[in-house]
Amino acid sequence: MAEQVTYAYAVLREAPGLASALTEVEGVARAPVRLVTAGTGAEELAAAVSPVPAPDFQESALRRHLEDLEWLEAVARAHHTVIEVLAAHTTVLPLRLATVYLDDERVRAMLRQDAATFSQALDRLSGHLEWGVKIYVEAPSDTAVPDAAGAPEAAEGLSPGRAYLRARRAQRHSMDERHEAARRAAERVEAIGRAVAAGHARHRVQQGELAASTGENVVNDAYLVARGTAEDFRQQILDAAEGLSGIRIEVTGPWAPYSFAAPEREENPAPERAP
Repeated sequence: MAEQVTYAYAVLREAPGLASALTEVEGVARAPVRLVTAGTGAEELAAAVSPVPAPDFQESALRRHLEDLEWLEAVARAHHTVIEVLAAHTTVLPLRLATVYLDDERVRAMLRQDAATFSQALDRLSGHLEWGVKIYVEAPSDTAVPDAAGAPEAAEGLSPGRAYLRARRAQRHSMDERHEAARRAAERVEAIGRAVAAGHARHRVQQGELAASTGENVVNDAYLVARGTAEDFRQQILDAAEGLSGIRIEVTGPWAPYSFAAPEREENPAPERAP
């Protein structure tokens, strides 16, 4: 059997039913998920972990794997599934994808070393979940560039060249209006966030293959919202597009608080060999 290291998904406090729920979940590399604990009583912390093959998570191998979209997608899906199961039972601090330690004892040492930081973060996030808010600028429906002979402008006595320039100006004007509407929507969303949310994180807008939706993504933010106000927050955000044409607001969630978790750990990836 290949040497194994410990893959860590999240830091948390145990809760009723959590250990039982994890028995039904497959982690990364289809490995079982368990809890590693440190501390005592109310100060006890836990990390959800799985054993994974060490050769796949050594630094050189991991660099290669991160260019393998199929491998990366499988790891990300398993990582996310475990965290969502955890978040259904307790507050979690998701760890970075492919966070690994040499063994369980290294995980316990990490929990003890940063116990105060983790406890404060768990207290801050307790009862809250993350919601994503994206704003899109939709392309005008009349984006076709007129040809020389068939354009309506030609009937007005315009040359094909001038007809083309007029159409281009109209398109630019329409897009400028839509971007202005998006700016106003973003201001409304941020005002709602200040009033309702406990936290706000701004992410890079999605472009290219990452843009799974139509239109131009101009805002890609996350908000930390208390469970009891989540539905009101969601409806207010959707209403922020009212009266503004050419834009769309998309609300996703709830998610575990990925954007508001503890700082990334420094012990990733695993070293090539144990010291």
